[in-house]
Amino acid sequence: MNIITMQVGTIRTNCYILTDEDTKQAAVIDPGDDAQKILAKIQEEGVEVRYLLLTHGHYDHTTAVPELHQALPEAKIYIHEADANGAGSKLFPLSSQVDDLLLYSDGDTLPLGSLTIQVLHTPGHSPGSVSLLVGDTLFSGDTLFCSSMGRTDLPGGSHEQIMASLRRLGQLEGNLKVLPGHEWATTLDREREYNYFLKDAMANG
Repeated sequence: MNIITMQVGTIRTNCYILTDEDTKQAAVIDPGDDAQKILAKIQEEGVEVRYLLLTHGHYDHTTAVPELHQALPEAKIYIHEADANGAGSKLFPLSSQVDDLLLYSDGDTLPLGSLTIQVLHTPGHSPGSVSLLVGDTLFSGDTLFCSSMGRTDLPGGSHEQIMASLRRLGQLEGNLKVLPGHEWATTLDREREYNYFLKDAMANG
């Protein structure tokens, strides 16, 4: 498994290119902007993009999707149903921009060469926020950050829901590598020990 991290857009969203090294099949996670930059990296790496995967529907995670869809028409595009029409705000409805948008739900799995991508519905930042678990790596979107959590004051946000989602992530087995939607990578053990929000969520579950 190989993971390339790119910061895209004006607020530097983390866009990830996840590749199965045996087959060179890849998934682009949260292509928030800068489609040409993402395409250049895909070409440089020589990978076959099977999926465009969205952790949620906010513009800073989805803006490059229509342009990437034109350039990579074989790549399947997935988002949770609750965010397909705009993550609660109706401002960024991918369903009206992508004709063949696909929906994933909690517990779904997607094969990527020898890898398996597991979908965890982790609402709170938005109604359809998901985290993606691949081996020992968790792509946590805007749910869990290094020493923090996603904001819940946007339309569709819920403090109660994100605390339940944090609790679920904190209860996952092992010291997973955590790759969030913004800022720095971390580990689940570190967050269990130092992240006030995760600790609070687990203590009050």
